Amino acid sequence: MDTVMKERDLAGKQREAESINFADLSPTSGFFFTSPFRSLSTEGCLTNVSEPAVDGDVINGKFQQAMQAAFSDARAAGIKHPVLCGAIPFDKRQPSALFVPKKTHWIERSAVMAAVQAQESELPAVLSKTELPEQQQFMQMVTDAVKAMNDGKLEKAVLSRLLEIKTRGAVERPALLNRIIDQNPNGYHFHVPLEQGALIGASPELLLRKNGNQFYSNPLAGSARRESCPQQDAEVSRVLLDSGKDLYEHQIVTEGMRQVLADRSRHLHIPATPELLSTPTLWHLSTPIDGDVLDPQENALSLACLLHPTPALCGSPTRIARDLIEQLEPFDRGLFGGIVGWCDDRGNGEWVVTIRCGTVNGDHVRLFAGAGIVPDSSPESEWRETGVKLNTMLRAFGLN
Repeated sequence: MDTVMKERDLAGKQREAESINFADLSPTSGFFFTSPFRSLSTEGCLTNVSEPAVDGDVINGKFQQAMQAAFSDARAAGIKHPVLCGAIPFDKRQPSALFVPKKTHWIERSAVMAAVQAQESELPAVLSKTELPEQQQFMQMVTDAVKAMNDGKLEKAVLSRLLEIKTRGAVERPALLNRIIDQNPNGYHFHVPLEQGALIGASPELLLRKNGNQFYSNPLAGSARRESCPQQDAEVSRVLLDSGKDLYEHQIVTEGMRQVLADRSRHLHIPATPELLSTPTLWHLSTPIDGDVLDPQENALSLACLLHPTPALCGSPTRIARDLIEQLEPFDRGLFGGIVGWCDDRGNGEWVVTIRCGTVNGDHVRLFAGAGIVPDSSPESEWRETGVKLNTMLRAFGLN
């Protein structure tokens, strides 16, 4: 409750006079992002930034120079306070999908929710679903990852799978986004336009928010499926809080973040034990982190790139886990498992992890879900966990 109140207070302080009615916007015509902190919708594209973010944490690195050059061009074009928005892939060595919009509208999240509740939307019927990889291959991937941990060089690896959907006719992105927001009112909702289609989702996980010299993060690791019966649901959450396997997985994430943030922070607070965070389908172990930057030149993207990918989306150690993921997963994640958000020219911004999401291109939808693998992981349990995570998007189509 304290975290929610802080976010509401912060949102109030950050509100601008430009705030407009969500009903007057077309949220799927450009970049769209909602959060308890700030929500925005954009129009047009002034300039693209495709520079890979592999050195994005280096203040004077190539990525940061590309970002500052884009801001400079935008100011020269008459944009007073430009914003860079979009997505960065799971593998920061790949090109970024970022741009500076011609217009940015800051909107009230409450207006978004009111407009969504007032709309009715339908989606085309699903004709087929294809799993990539199929269950047996995914379970073998988990077994192989556990074996790789036996030599002690790897603590955790996050393995993912895709679900490809073919629909009867093109999916209307406004209708899909409307249903996702309605079904996941407390998520971070996003729509990122791509060269072909769009990336759409409702992430529960804040990677990095920066406001002034203060920053916040809320990593999630360790989860359990929710139950419809309140008594059973409460028991599930209690068991999760006591789960040695999930607590171990979560500690790897928070300690990994402590190591990379400590040298860049004047103050850093990471609670010793996690708390619970719930979505409509899952309970998560959650740790709210806050701190103050040591260097005033830090910006939301320099810190986000410092953290990304966290052990919650990749594993630990990062390089060894990433190499194993490349070896085991039969696809390129691309933007899945990356980050999506915005950063303004004053260094403020917000980035969330690109999970509970999918890409939509006409009548083709591709959904993504992953699970953290540790030595105690069960292949069948991890398959079920990814299935539950896919439900966030499947529910929008009326499926489970």
